[in-house]
Amino acid sequence: MEHKTWHTIDKSDWGAGPWQDEPDKEQWTDPGTGFACLLKRNPSGALCGYVGVPQGHPWHGSGYSPGYDENYDERELPPALQLLHDVSVHGDLTYADACQEGDDGETICHVAAPGEPEPLWWFGFDCSHAGDLNPARAYRDLMRGWGGDRGERYRDAAYVKAECATLAAAAAASAELVSA
Repeated sequence: MEHKTWHTIDKSDWGAGPWQDEPDKEQWTDPGTGFACLLKRNPSGALCGYVGVPQGHPWHGSGYSPGYDENYDERELPPALQLLHDVSVHGDLTYADACQEGDDGETICHVAAPGEPEPLWWFGFDCSHAGDLNPARAYRDLMRGWGGDRGERYRDAAYVKAECATLAAAAAASAELVSA
């Protein structure tokens, strides 16, 4: 997959910070596993990270949390899916779905090169939890008089990419369990 970045959000009123120079969306191939990865900024300005798995991967088509099924019994979960539900990324997994249709810079999807697997099933996490700084929201709060340092920390692109590498490693380990 071609490394690609998009800058689609006007951040001129968010104040100074690393978000000013970071892309609003980036796609790359994880060098350790070969899995497709995405970084995407949400409307509050926080970054989210995603890893795509191809058809045939044991996670393809799965949800990110087995707890939504009232008949779920962790003891019955195949080991490859147990790895999905045990993966530890920032704020835990919060997303699982197929590629979204629409503008490449605005969607949770990738631009595949000829011959690359499609469609991918994306698993993701967001950096918009308690203690996380959301630059767009922080600026709006400041303008409303609600601001002030609340000890929040911005999770930058390097942080999100490292978390994507963790998720990609779990996806690779899951695939190996099935092929072994």
